[in-house]
Amino acid sequence: MDRSSELLTRAVETVVPRDLAEKKIASGKPLRLYLGIDPTGAKLHLGHSVPLRKLKAFQDAGHHVIFLIGSFTAMIGDPSGRETGRPVLTKEQVMKNFETYKEQASKILDFSKVEIRENGEWLSKLNFEALLKIMSQFTIQQMLQRDMFKRRLEEDSPIGAHEFLYPLMQGYDSVMLDVDFEVGGNDQLFNMLCGRTLQQAFGKREKFVLTTKLIEGTDGGRKMSKTYDNCIWLEDAASDMYGKLLSIKDDLILTYMECVTEMPMEEVKAAEKALKGGTNPKELKMRLAREVVALYHGADAATAAEQEFHKVFSKGGLPEEIREVTVADGTLLVDIIATEKLAPSKAEARRLVQQGAVKMNEETVTTIDAKAEPGILRVGKRKFLKVTLSS
Repeated sequence: MDRSSELLTRAVETVVPRDLAEKKIASGKPLRLYLGIDPTGAKLHLGHSVPLRKLKAFQDAGHHVIFLIGSFTAMIGDPSGRETGRPVLTKEQVMKNFETYKEQASKILDFSKVEIRENGEWLSKLNFEALLKIMSQFTIQQMLQRDMFKRRLEEDSPIGAHEFLYPLMQGYDSVMLDVDFEVGGNDQLFNMLCGRTLQQAFGKREKFVLTTKLIEGTDGGRKMSKTYDNCIWLEDAASDMYGKLLSIKDDLILTYMECVTEMPMEEVKAAEKALKGGTNPKELKMRLAREVVALYHGADAATAAEQEFHKVFSKGGLPEEIREVTVADGTLLVDIIATEKLAPSKAEARRLVQQGAVKMNEETVTTIDAKAEPGILRVGKRKFLKVTLSS
């Protein structure tokens, strides 16, 4: 199916300037585009998949895709959306993260047809004269208009001078790559527009920017982020991925269908009509979950995950495979929950107990001082652990 008409619309939040984008697309010429990533972490979630799928769409349409590794900028740390500065990474850490990133991103993008670059190629060699030319295109007032800098000033939190340089460095990437446009999440709009300004200042081709939608995580209301522990990871087991997708808020169904699946938009619109017509949202979540799990694990795994979901959650059964841990007699359940990553912290483990979300052998745990027993520990609806006591 030809989906070229969706290049500027599907999963897209903003196109600036749109008339330039439409003109370039209509020309029929292969365009140069890039996505820049700072591999500050090693795991990808469905939120990361949205710009990757947009790259794939342009790749499938015959355009030249560049995948830029922020081997230099990752050592600075992107301040976008940050309440505090990012920790400084070494280049070795960055490149190690990228190898894991690439392995996961390959589930979406055909890297044999992608040009891979590192911005350390030029940023590490930038002289002071060139840096002054870059800096002269922007004002401190422009930087201070950014929300996260405003908040940090109001809270008297430090802002490193190097953080002001980050969007300028990202903008200079566009100059060196001389692209027709850049793709990125909507939280990158300011940085991407810096690139548009600099390409014009340095006499390069005129660039437009395309931002993709940011999707909310499993807790709803906040963007998917490791910080909020609300992620659906690309490397989640099929059953975990399926269960997490069934847990999203009803009002996220259509956004997920549009942004993280390959469902034709006609079917997404049909799903919207069905929701308005009174169809049970769970039916559409199941459809969504099958589509996503099939993308990353295959159709057979999606079917098996759905069957297991029915067994565990509809019939009160247990998963086929449950991880096992041996602990010392007298170990607190909240310690096990935190240590085995069934909750992000011991404080969160206590909160789950207080909310009645923890069961030991199907009996609700009522006190944070409860100790481990041999059997099945269940946290929430989807997390199970088989506990044995050391002799």
